Amino acid sequence: MKSKVNEAEACFGNGFNCCQSVLSTYGKEMGLGEREALKIASGFGAGIAYMGDICGAVTGAFMVIGLKYGRFNAEDSASRDKTYKLISEFVRIFKEKNGSIKCNELLDTDVSTEEGLKKAYAADKFSTVCPKMVRDAADITGQLLNE
Repeated sequence: MKSKVNEAEACFGNGFNCCQSVLSTYGKEMGLGEREALKIASGFGAGIAYMGDICGAVTGAFMVIGLKYGRFNAEDSASRDKTYKLISEFVRIFKEKNGSIKCNELLDTDVSTEEGLKKAYAADKFSTVCPKMVRDAADITGQLLNE
C-alpha cells in the first residue's frame, strides 16, 4: 500500500494534479490505462478546475472506488450501496485527518478568485499542502480497497 502512496505522490511531483495522481496510480490495476486516467482526471485539480470545491485528491479517490465497486447495471443496488458506503467512509477518515474535503478550506484561501489563487501560489500551498492531501487520499483509498 505504501508503494501506491509513493507512486501517487511522485505523479503529483511530476506536475500532474492531485486527482490525476490518485486515479492514474490506482486505475492501472483495474484496467484503466494511465493515459486515459490522466485525461479523465485532468479537470479536477484545485477543487475542480480552480473552483476550490472538493479536493482533487478526494475526487480521484471517489473515481477509484467507483471504478472498482461502482455499478454498471441500473438494477445493481448492492454495488451502488457499497460504493456510497466506501465513499462516505473515505470522507469520514479524510476529514478526521485534514478537517475538510474542500480545497479552499484545506488551502486556507479561495483559489476560485484571482487574488486567492495568487495568494496560494505565493504561499507555495500547492507544493506544501497538496502533497499531503495526495498521500492521505492514496493511503485511505488503499485501505478501503483492501477491506
